Amino acid sequence: MARLVFGMNVSLDGYVDYDKFGPDPALFRHFIEQVRGSTGSVYGRRLYEIMRYWEQDDPDWTPELHEFAAAWRSEPKWVVSRTLSSVGPNATLVADDVEGTVRRLKHELEGDLYVGGPVLAQALTGLIDEYRLYLHPVVLGGGDPFFIGPRPPLRLVSHRGIGGEAIELTYAPD
Repeated sequence: MARLVFGMNVSLDGYVDYDKFGPDPALFRHFIEQVRGSTGSVYGRRLYEIMRYWEQDDPDWTPELHEFAAAWRSEPKWVVSRTLSSVGPNATLVADDVEGTVRRLKHELEGDLYVGGPVLAQALTGLIDEYRLYLHPVVLGGGDPFFIGPRPPLRLVSHRGIGGEAIELTYAPD
């Protein structure tokens, strides 16, 4: 049975942002290995559209960026959207019964299945087995919160520094 994991970069004040801060080389290496070893990802429409950046090669990319793109492209993806009519390679569109689909994936697959996006994570709260916050020393003062709405009580499972700035905090529902 797969574990459903929601993890994202987050500011000290609890917000996620895809442009204002990002991983240093060590954390980026961690994400490459995470994607390479994952069972797949379930994305909300908005984050999926941002991540589609990795579908096209850029000749100016570093070897690490090419490596992440290759890992991301090969990872199975399920995209939750009622507005998209199609999705890219190695992706499946999920328009209805999102919770049932994710339950089925958890039952049928092995390994870590990742949730992409705070809104989708809120909708799947009862199915998430682990929350991974990659905490950065940045204060945004607003934006999209990591936690949208209430969550069940969480217990700290582990913590560790990755690279020069981020701390990975791993929590599980209590």
